[in-house]
Amino acid sequence: MNPAAPSNSFTHALYRKAEIRAIEAAAIADLPAGELMRAAGKAASELVQTKFTPRDGAILILAGPGDNGGDALETGQLLAARGYTVDIALCADSLLYSAAANLSLQQARASRATFISLEQILENQAPAYALVIDGLFGIGLSRAITADSVFGQLIQHINQLAEKFAIPILALDVPSGLDADTGQVIGPQGVAIEANTTLSFIADKVGLHTAAGRDYAGRVLIDSLGVADNHFPPPSGILSHAAMFAGLLPARRLDSHKGSYGEVMVIGGAHGMMGAAILAASAALYCGAGRVYVGFIDAAPAYDAQHPELMCRMAAELDFSKACVVIGPGLGNSELTASLLARALQQAPYVVIDADALNLIASSAPLRALLLARSQSLKSSIMTPHPLEAARLLGISTAQVQADRWQAALDLASQFQATIILKGAGSIIATSQQPLCINTSGNPALASGGTGDVLAGVCGALLAQQMAANDAARMAVWLHGCAADQLVEHACDAIGLTASELIPAIRNCLNQQQKKHSKPQRFQPLSK
Repeated sequence: MNPAAPSNSFTHALYRKAEIRAIEAAAIADLPAGELMRAAGKAASELVQTKFTPRDGAILILAGPGDNGGDALETGQLLAARGYTVDIALCADSLLYSAAANLSLQQARASRATFISLEQILENQAPAYALVIDGLFGIGLSRAITADSVFGQLIQHINQLAEKFAIPILALDVPSGLDADTGQVIGPQGVAIEANTTLSFIADKVGLHTAAGRDYAGRVLIDSLGVADNHFPPPSGILSHAAMFAGLLPARRLDSHKGSYGEVMVIGGAHGMMGAAILAASAALYCGAGRVYVGFIDAAPAYDAQHPELMCRMAAELDFSKACVVIGPGLGNSELTASLLARALQQAPYVVIDADALNLIASSAPLRALLLARSQSLKSSIMTPHPLEAARLLGISTAQVQADRWQAALDLASQFQATIILKGAGSIIATSQQPLCINTSGNPALASGGTGDVLAGVCGALLAQQMAANDAARMAVWLHGCAADQLVEHACDAIGLTASELIPAIRNCLNQQQKKHSKPQRFQPLSK
């Protein structure tokens, strides 16, 4: 399906449910009754027409209570008028509809669409539908759709048939059963529609891009329904995209040297975990840091055979005062590591705090105080927790973190006054001053040991090259995911991708980005 282009200027903006309702209320006050519903039906029907023709087969429309059901009914009567075979399952009491939804219902009943019962759907094990349109519930749903309820049985049945017979599902606004703020299925026993495509109305929603939302929403398209730009407040967050990184890393001058591109020191690599530090350091090297040291907790090797450019030292011997220190990969938990972390927090102008260093901070009030003091002295700090590490830092459960990743990222940024990368599906980058950012790149291939170490090294390289912490975090996460996407598309599948393979692919993505968005060098080599 082709995107339905937003008519407002907030193409990458993300909003929470309360903000969407406020925008909608302001728009309704300026528009004729039912205008937004008609616009939603028009957008959905036109989207269907870009992919399907009437010859492809019948379309099943699930119309629930509320205005989301009205959107579905409006879509149905428009498609029926254009010659499509449309079956509509009315899953609501028409007496409870708004005036606008009732008008759409009347028009649908007067159209060529056929109304069928839920029982007919549940009894049919092999429907010949070309498409299912989910208009059961919108962002107003607050209670779980349990598996044993009528709606729950319907949703499970539709999901099963869609998977078995490869029937695409188009969700209107949000997949029914999914929380538009958190990206989680509502309720511990809840179920939700598993859409291939979601056409979201008015503005994009946070929950469509993080946590389970990425699996349930599929491809997300936005249609603003003609809502005027002046009704949109500044967004709560944004989606990452390639253009936002243009110019962040200046083109390299011919008159430069290794000292021009910063110094990274990776601190970690305790006994049995040396590979973690090597991965982070290699990533920093491949992303353009001028000098990269690996400070080992235990005995340092003479050199790394694969990357002899890395300078191997004992961590205790390094001077942190002029470097970007990446601390945590394979760090371990000991008095020595705690003292090294304390020194890094006090001395390093830039730090990336990962893995074991996060756990040390979670368990130590003095280390937390040193971290907070960094913001007062304008030193840059990036923290890269996965959900379990985030839970330890916040003193809550992993389930609570995942229940609202957006809020957890905000809380971490506020408590530690640092730039936060909350890793996971739809990684969230948060600071206490700027809109949150949800990363759009990446795939399940990144669920592999060592990829987090690689990400920490990329962050370190960008910080060392004088990039602001928030920009460095956003760009590092995007490059990390972009590399995985390119590898899966061109070189391998999602299973078995290793962190080592990721590193040169990240370099390729970085250079592609630079070539696309940087000015050409003033002096070019002579052609042969």
